[in-house]
Amino acid sequence: MRASQGDHIVLAGKRVGDPTQDGRVVEVRGEDGGPPYVVEWSDGHTGLIYPGPGTVLKLSPSGEGDKAQEAVAGSTASPHAREWTVRVSIFETEDDTDARAVLVADSPEHLVASGWSHRAPQDRAVPEIGDEVAVARALRHLADLLMSTAESDISAVTGKDAQVRRT
Repeated sequence: MRASQGDHIVLAGKRVGDPTQDGRVVEVRGEDGGPPYVVEWSDGHTGLIYPGPGTVLKLSPSGEGDKAQEAVAGSTASPHAREWTVRVSIFETEDDTDARAVLVADSPEHLVASGWSHRAPQDRAVPEIGDEVAVARALRHLADLLMSTAESDISAVTGKDAQVRRT
């Protein structure tokens, strides 16, 4: 990784549930743009880091090509990190398992999707399997709902029908 003063760094949390950190490189102490870096984090503190796995470097605009690309993107704002959370609730009654997945994000409305599973009478009772199937179905439905929401948002902004490729 090679950085310059003014570049932005985003660090993933060390554990699930830990916040993502983002900041601006204020000093490069390594040779040829290498680490370590002194970073001013968005929460105001400054620290010395040696970036590792889960680190993303976003280069600051430095040339005309970068400025042209920035203009196409429509924003000159500094990048910042966001975190979305998916909360899954599982309800079991006898041979049936229902799962509810809720996407908690920046928007005022949360997306909600459901999934289910049913254990056949001849199958052994292994609750984890019912949980896995119900949650997988809920998450798949949530992904489809999020993709449809993105298509609607794109259509609202462009005034044209939009279809996002599901790859």
